[in-house]
Amino acid sequence: MTTYPTPKFRRIALAPGILGAIVLLAGLALLDDEGAYLWIRFPVSILAIIVGIFAWQASKWWWLIGLLPVAVLWNPVWVIELHGQVWVAMQFVAAIVFIAAGILIKIRNPEDKNRR
Repeated sequence: MTTYPTPKFRRIALAPGILGAIVLLAGLALLDDEGAYLWIRFPVSILAIIVGIFAWQASKWWWLIGLLPVAVLWNPVWVIELHGQVWVAMQFVAAIVFIAAGILIKIRNPEDKNRR
């Protein structure tokens, strides 16, 4: 048995949020090649859905306002063609949404041994 205190909260969306932001920023290099950029669309849309599910489970449903458009716009099945500086700006905005959601979505730790 450990004597270290356990954290009060778990940040369940932190890993997929950071991973989604990394994929989006790496995808900036592939914006000109549609065939290669398809490999960016898959993980971004899947990670947006995963973070959205974590937000729903944590009762932070207002994060879906930012995550559902990311899942739809980066959807590889029904591709929405956007080009230019607007699409580049949307890459950065989506990365910020991923990071903010990953940091701010948290649930109470059921294994908290410090709870009285």
